[in-house]
Amino acid sequence: MDSLYQRRRHASEDELLGIPWLHLLSPLERERAVDELRVGDAAVGDYVCRVGRPVNYWFGVVSGLLKMSNDSADGQTMTFTGVPPGGWFGEGTVIKRENYRYNIQALRKSVVAGLPVETFHWLLDHSLGFNRFVMNQLNERLGQFIAAREIDRMSNPEIKVARSLAQLFNPVLFSGVGEVLRITQQELAYLVGLSRQRVNEALRTLEAQQLIRIEYGGLRILNLDELRRSMFR
Repeated sequence: MDSLYQRRRHASEDELLGIPWLHLLSPLERERAVDELRVGDAAVGDYVCRVGRPVNYWFGVVSGLLKMSNDSADGQTMTFTGVPPGGWFGEGTVIKRENYRYNIQALRKSVVAGLPVETFHWLLDHSLGFNRFVMNQLNERLGQFIAAREIDRMSNPEIKVARSLAQLFNPVLFSGVGEVLRITQQELAYLVGLSRQRVNEALRTLEAQQLIRIEYGGLRILNLDELRRSMFR
């Protein structure tokens, strides 16, 4: 099977609509970005990034779901976060032109977009709107990783699942999610590090509290503010 890199192609018009920072660019900047952008169709289990590999693209999710993780010294996998539609990641790595320090893997069939490193830096040099987008990303990402470390240490499954969901509904980092997150309970279990049964029990509790509604193929947010407040309990 061809690699994700070998399956890359130009983005369709509908796929371009799912890229949140394009509308911040001037016509000239947008023309260059669209010309350089590539998308690839990732199958379940495909790696978008691997630890130690050099950075060539800044990546984002057009559709589907990815997970960001790393392996500890004792061989255990630590999941930092999921990346739903509208999420772009790795800007710090791209800015510093470092090798990746994490793995990014598809949890379901996904469409992944990539902007070449040189084009990313060109936009940083020329576009105020792009700079603001990247700065907002970096600021939100810092808070996200601090919260992820806290979540990883938790034992209460309801609070752990609530905090993880609140992160996935972050409108700054994941503008393509909206009110419904297309995710299965097994996928959520992979992200939060709990069994599917424990996740199901936690979701039922959150549903009883009228914070979410479990729907076919996903979760609908009913009270995001209250779900976020659980992050500080």
